[in-house]
Amino acid sequence: MKTGKLGRITIVLGCVIILFVIVRLMFIPSLLIQEQGAQKLEKNAVPASNIPDFAKMTKVSEKKAAFFNYLSPLVHQQNAIIGDERQFLLSIRSELSQGRSLTEAEEFRLNQITEKYQFTLRSLTIPIINALLVRVDTIPEPLVLIQAAKESGWGSSRFAREGFNFFGQWCYKKGCGLIPRSRSQGLSHEVAVFPSVEASIAAYMRNLNTNAAYQLFRKIRSESRSKGETPTANQLVYGLINYSERQQAYINELLSLLRHNKKYLVDNYESKPAA
Repeated sequence: MKTGKLGRITIVLGCVIILFVIVRLMFIPSLLIQEQGAQKLEKNAVPASNIPDFAKMTKVSEKKAAFFNYLSPLVHQQNAIIGDERQFLLSIRSELSQGRSLTEAEEFRLNQITEKYQFTLRSLTIPIINALLVRVDTIPEPLVLIQAAKESGWGSSRFAREGFNFFGQWCYKKGCGLIPRSRSQGLSHEVAVFPSVEASIAAYMRNLNTNAAYQLFRKIRSESRSKGETPTANQLVYGLINYSERQQAYINELLSLLRHNKKYLVDNYESKPAA
């Protein structure tokens, strides 16, 4: 009797062991695959931007040309996106002037634009669209390039190399960016980190187009548009008075950079059609 009971226990234990082996064979490989997939996704999340080593370029003319040639297509791309948004708003304004109603698709895109530019759409009227157009506008490429050169030390700063931040943009949440080594005691800001240089440029343009500190910038640009002119870097630079605590001294430095680098900027900007 005891022998029979022991046999049954042995059989049950054997079945359990076999079941365990089957489960292990079935599920462990799939878990490994999932883990490998997660590792692959994590690896792919690393920014793909490949910044040239500008610091190693000892010849000034070579460094400047390389810097402008690297950033110019990225700036042009972001301006093209804004230019497309602006054209959409102009077409909306035209439809409103003719008494037409917006389609659902047009309303959806309009809402996306107002959200991006932090604009409250109280009503759908021509004056409201005109007010939105003050924000949704391109920024002259020479001005973007010169500010990038100034703020990033011609692409050699730690923030540009490690955080893809070419414009010295700050963030205020702990851990949101890189801590400046020269940060004054009592301050808590960090220098923002971006997933790519393109994201840095997009954030910089959105900042100039939405932040209350740059109302003058947008006013100068809008007044130039109202005269049928194309806004220039030399005009708009005065609207950046609040970009630095040094204010007028900072503006003077940007103007000097625009003058001394004109030959590089002509090839990168003036030969391209205006956005």
